[in-house]
Amino acid sequence: MSPVLVSLENVDAAFGTRALLDQVSLGIGTGERIGVVGRNGAGKSTLLRIISGEAEPDAGRAVHASSTRVGSLAQADVLPADRTVREVVVGTGAEHEWAADPRRRGVLAGLGLLDRLDDLLGPMSGGERRRVALARLLVQDLDLLILDEPTNHLDVEGVAWLAGHLAGWRGGLLVATHDRWFLDEVCGRVWEVVDGRVDAYEGGYSAYVLARAERTRRADATEARRQNLLRKELAWLRRGPPARTSKPRFRIDAANDLIADEPPPRDTMALRSFAASRLGKDVYDAENLTIRVGDRTLFDGITWLLGPGDRIGLVGVNGAGKTTLLRALLGDVVPDGGRVKVGASVRPALLSQEVAELPASLRALEAVEQIGRVLEVERGRERSAGQLLEQFGLPSSRQWTRVGDLSGGERRRLQLLRLLMARPNVLLLDEPTNDLDTDTLTALEDLLDSWPGTLVVVSHDRYFLERTCDVTMALLGDGHLRMLPGGIEEYLARRAAAGSEAAAAATAASTATARSATARSATAGSATAPAPAGATTGPTRSGSELRAARKELTRLERALDRLTRREQELHHSLAEAATEHERLLALDAELRAVVADKDDTEEAWLTLAAELEG
Repeated sequence: MSPVLVSLENVDAAFGTRALLDQVSLGIGTGERIGVVGRNGAGKSTLLRIISGEAEPDAGRAVHASSTRVGSLAQADVLPADRTVREVVVGTGAEHEWAADPRRRGVLAGLGLLDRLDDLLGPMSGGERRRVALARLLVQDLDLLILDEPTNHLDVEGVAWLAGHLAGWRGGLLVATHDRWFLDEVCGRVWEVVDGRVDAYEGGYSAYVLARAERTRRADATEARRQNLLRKELAWLRRGPPARTSKPRFRIDAANDLIADEPPPRDTMALRSFAASRLGKDVYDAENLTIRVGDRTLFDGITWLLGPGDRIGLVGVNGAGKTTLLRALLGDVVPDGGRVKVGASVRPALLSQEVAELPASLRALEAVEQIGRVLEVERGRERSAGQLLEQFGLPSSRQWTRVGDLSGGERRRLQLLRLLMARPNVLLLDEPTNDLDTDTLTALEDLLDSWPGTLVVVSHDRYFLERTCDVTMALLGDGHLRMLPGGIEEYLARRAAAGSEAAAAATAASTATARSATARSATAGSATAPAPAGATTGPTRSGSELRAARKELTRLERALDRLTRREQELHHSLAEAATEHERLLALDAELRAVVADKDDTEEAWLTLAAELEG
């Protein structure tokens, strides 16, 4: 059994008159990787702060093993605006003191900070500051790492990098997050904070869903609705791509028995038919769309046709223009070229990243009913405002709370419900998972399963994208919009290939500069610095040896050209094979061999060229 790093003994904690933790006893040991889930306001952050030692419990105690080094990442880090990335992450010491440390260089490179060490933190965006806070923590020597919503403000690539980095973490790990893909990739156990308890489950998020569904199956009949929702999500997990079910330790027979009669999450053809009756055949036609911001071209003549019932997930690098594209569809952004044709019956609604103004003086139920009292979720099937609020985690006891007294997460749910109550037939969701817990996300996905309209989702939450959308499209920062049949995996492969090509181009440019400098140096040396009498300048080649050397130099140049072309072909093949795991491994192995061969050939060329010039 691994040594216990921190243990809680009969811990109580309350917020106002509400008990968050009630007689909680637990422990976390070296090598344990635990995910923490629960409703917003259930006490997840309080639990993490008590374990880290940043907060004291109202009763009971937290015991840290001697010399245990604990590092924590809060949801909102306060970083000094007048400091640079270098000062915050690696300190003010000489560069050679840390540059040789592969861990520090790897963290800075992985988080995109290696070239920004001298940037001040003040002007940085929230996402950039989040990366700095992560880097500051990950370069330290710690025994226990505590992360509270570490994926907030990170894009898809950043989340994937962080998951891969934490896979090699050898200490204890405690992470509270709503990112279910991240939970599955990183965690081996799940703690659910609910009603003052901390319930433990073995496995990642998928295994947690199974265990929870089994519990609710045996629960009272009043939990039937919740049980059915869990069964629905479990069925999607079990029938989805292998990548989602290979890591979790499912009890396969139990899972299959539980979902034997569960239909697919949604009837796509029926929804498209219903959407067409509400929208007609035209929704949005963006033709030759060009948009510039300053001297930068965001979109360069893109064409995108959105039809009734389309469910599109939109991903892309930061600053590629995802939000701008949504606002261009709405007419809030005027294109520099091309046009956006809007269908006559389109009624759009945009969920922005910012929480819109809500009537603070109204009760939560009144705020929703101000827009509408019922919502048709399927043909002939309606739900009342109160039912939807309860489904979204606001029980009847909270529905009469004033909007101004609600938490940020609760106001976000209210904003979403008000949006849906306006009965739009096109939904544009910009980062809809922000501030929502896993239960609310599941409820939102269930609602969207039966929502008959056109849906466009911009999100870094790959689980939510895969769960709600049928097609993935990407903005890769080159001004074009591309469809990705391989989904998020293809997007990450394309981004990795683009990064490799950029690195190869930089290496080629550096090599060309080195060749030119070598040639100039050799020429200058022979012209201006003749060897003193009696000095040895190297072996003298005969005429036949010189011809052979020049022939070898030509052969090396041809080999370099051939290896460069093969390297480019392999990068292209890697992007095309994004969903073929075995082929990806084979291509990657060949690429490594080609790059190594190319490096050796370049070194031989430089050496021989210098000798011939001399």
